[in-house]
Amino acid sequence: MTKDEMIEQLMQQISSLTTTVDAQTNLIAQLNQAIQELKEQINKNSNNSSKPPSSDGYKKPTPKSLRKSSGKSAGGQKGHKGNHLAITAQPNHTIKHMPSACDGCAHHEMCTKTACIIEKRHVIDAVVEVSVTEHQTLEMPICMLHGDTRNGEFPSHIKATVQYGENLQSLAVALNTLGTVSIKRTHEILSGVFNIPIATGTISNMVRRCANTLTDTVEKIKEKVTASALGHFDETGTRVDKKLWWVHNASNQEYTYLDLSPKRGSKGMEQCGVLTEFQGIAVHDCYPSYWKFPDIQHAVCNAHLLRELTGIQENYPEQAWASEFINLLLEMKKVKGKAITTEKESISYYYYHKFDKRYDKLIEQARSDNPILETTAKKRGRKKKGKVRALVERLANYKASVCLFIHDFIVPFDNNQAERDVRMIKVKTKVSGCFRSEQGARDYLKIMSYVGTAHKQGYNAYEAIKNAISGTPDFIFD
Repeated sequence: MTKDEMIEQLMQQISSLTTTVDAQTNLIAQLNQAIQELKEQINKNSNNSSKPPSSDGYKKPTPKSLRKSSGKSAGGQKGHKGNHLAITAQPNHTIKHMPSACDGCAHHEMCTKTACIIEKRHVIDAVVEVSVTEHQTLEMPICMLHGDTRNGEFPSHIKATVQYGENLQSLAVALNTLGTVSIKRTHEILSGVFNIPIATGTISNMVRRCANTLTDTVEKIKEKVTASALGHFDETGTRVDKKLWWVHNASNQEYTYLDLSPKRGSKGMEQCGVLTEFQGIAVHDCYPSYWKFPDIQHAVCNAHLLRELTGIQENYPEQAWASEFINLLLEMKKVKGKAITTEKESISYYYYHKFDKRYDKLIEQARSDNPILETTAKKRGRKKKGKVRALVERLANYKASVCLFIHDFIVPFDNNQAERDVRMIKVKTKVSGCFRSEQGARDYLKIMSYVGTAHKQGYNAYEAIKNAISGTPDFIFD
């Protein structure tokens, strides 16, 4: 072998080894990225991501509140007006207790007359009893005025020979909907407490009739939310007829509207019909489908951003910008809170300018720490950014929506209103398992929309349901 041939062979070996090393380097990088993503997935919980608390299982994360210590002691503060169990009516029964040593004494009766009360204690209890009202129609054989026979008529709500009254119907509907008790367990509770053999089918019909009376009322609630200046929007999944459906929430501080759709995204939102007509400010969790409604003003839930930033802080300790961004958002919230306390309508220009500069500086730092890697292989589509860089771009692109809460004081810092309004859906799903039919799910959401609105208007759930069953559900608008 000549010298030139040997050199050429060695060059080919070097080229082959270089290709192998490059391929192994790329493979190692991909495996490291996969390992990091798997670690991040394992470490996710309700404190550092958008996962609900119910997904934590038995491995509940240690509470890590972002609130700073106020320096105050735990419990009621000085000057706080406490609440306690108090007697609100005269006692129905009175039992007197003489000294036990006086039992059997010959002078017991005489001493009883001279004894005085030294202390009173009360026991408040509930007595459950069934009241049966008989309705009778009477016949007048001969009318003294007209000379004919006349018969009385039953009221319009008395339709059967034997039926359940409004109180019992209201309790059954309240247990099954607001109480998240299944129809079978509702049957067991009512049968045990009242000794009435109320059937499961009868309870189901009670819920159905109550929902039917609320159709027009819930439509009015939908119109009220659509016409409001500020709305909270969220969606959550539930099982309906063995399939995953989505409950869409549109609410504010006065009204709650819940609707059902097989779709989560823009098609489901359009089907529910609020965002398509909404002209106010929509507060949401930055789910991409909300941005498909460009004609409305958007506000992003900063509580969701704080959890995502906490996740980056825990999984990527080298990302120092995440901690600083958390501090920035909390400082913005604190400054707004102080301005509201002092009855100001806006924060000062100094803080606007300060927060704006810090925001842009942190975005610049985050982009520098998370560059988009250049790939040699030509692939179609957008370059992969990774979750951290994706969050950075989201914070940059939607800066106006993230910071809207300090520019417009009617916009809250978070979307907790919507999350509170959909929370009972998850409780119902956990307790009852699922909805057997679409109609059953829609009936439940109608009643919960109505009850949620009634609560915001200052009425308790039982009172609201009883008014719905009696045919006057619109009293919540008075």
